[in-house]
Amino acid sequence: MAEALSRVQRSAGGAAGTVGEACLSSVEQEETSRGYAVRAVDRWRNGASSHEDDCIAEEVPVAMVYNGATFAVMMASPHDLDDFALGFSLTERLIGDPSQLLQLETHALIEGIELSMRVTDNAPGAHLDQERQRLLPGRSGCGICGTRELENAVRHDGAVGEGVAISRDALEAALRELKERQPMNLATGAVHAAAWADTAGRILLVREDVGRHNALDKLIGAIHRAGIDVNTGFALVTSRASYEMVTKAASAGIALLAAISAPTALAIELARSAGITLVGFARPGSHNVYTHPGRLLAAESREHS
Repeated sequence: MAEALSRVQRSAGGAAGTVGEACLSSVEQEETSRGYAVRAVDRWRNGASSHEDDCIAEEVPVAMVYNGATFAVMMASPHDLDDFALGFSLTERLIGDPSQLLQLETHALIEGIELSMRVTDNAPGAHLDQERQRLLPGRSGCGICGTRELENAVRHDGAVGEGVAISRDALEAALRELKERQPMNLATGAVHAAAWADTAGRILLVREDVGRHNALDKLIGAIHRAGIDVNTGFALVTSRASYEMVTKAASAGIALLAAISAPTALAIELARSAGITLVGFARPGSHNVYTHPGRLLAAESREHS
């Protein structure tokens, strides 16, 4: 495990960029910078077998530590961890503003990776107690694992801003581009993506992770780090639109969230109350709009708006 972590730590970026670097071969450095590992596999196809190398998504325990207190341990891809730390802190309401995150240090441990954050004294994450801490690790596919109280599990964030209206053509353009902007998933077939697109459907940011919630957290962190106004575009995710995804979008002020798979009933209700346009089953040539459809316009309508 320690050897594996020394390999993946190179992909964490930021302060941890040099950890274990001298011990990595050029092949290992290239491997970890891509965010996946290469492992041997016996492949069976059409009645014949072959021994080949395969690209495998990496999944590592990542401890989220605030002013010395651990809030949660998430299973995540060890990539874009600076964005993950900021986005997770914002969507979990451990900080109210990016300026409250004063320092981030990434530490490679035998058990996993620790994101050690220092936040301002007035930030919620500065004074964690047992009521705020999660009792269990957050699995890569789980957004509320370990949440102690029911009221913390189903949050009702305030309404988002006006946002922007986009054409259906712009949504189609973003879908086409995103398919080619997922290097980790193209290699492994096991990774979710969250993308930010402008009103023309041009994708400006993409973040990938084995967990759909983590991918969206990374995207939200990247949006803030890039200084992008969330009222100038929309988010697109390669997963179902569960209520946690809508909650994270609401907390970030994202007014339009499109998912390539289905929404849940609770996600629809939360999107309606938060003022979010929720799109599901977004595929080439088709999509469903579940809430606030006014932000999705026909191409000719947008030209005259």
